[in-house]
Amino acid sequence: MAKIIRDVDDDILNNIFQLQKDYTSILELNRYPKDKEERISALCTAIIHETIELQSLTSWKWWKQSSTFNQTLAKEELIDIWHFVVQASIELDMSPKDILNEYKRKNKINHMRQKQGY
Repeated sequence: MAKIIRDVDDDILNNIFQLQKDYTSILELNRYPKDKEERISALCTAIIHETIELQSLTSWKWWKQSSTFNQTLAKEELIDIWHFVVQASIELDMSPKDILNEYKRKNKINHMRQKQGY
């Protein structure tokens, strides 16, 4: 059963990657940096800005009156972040399988850190 779930998960991430590649293929990229390092930097900037847009939907300002959280808009902003994260993954030549492997590796480190009082 676990193997079936993993295969479905791999298909989902592969689908997301393909959708991103299809989308990128129709973009006008004359302003997109030519150098890989510059592209990663630009994508980081986009991720930061989209993250700020997501954060602005929350009542994080303790000195202001709180507002109603709009989960629909929050999901949209989160997907904008995903677009840029997936593109950065593609730029770094990471496949969905690479992401899973790196996630597992780093997850193991994080678990170890928590056990050691990190």
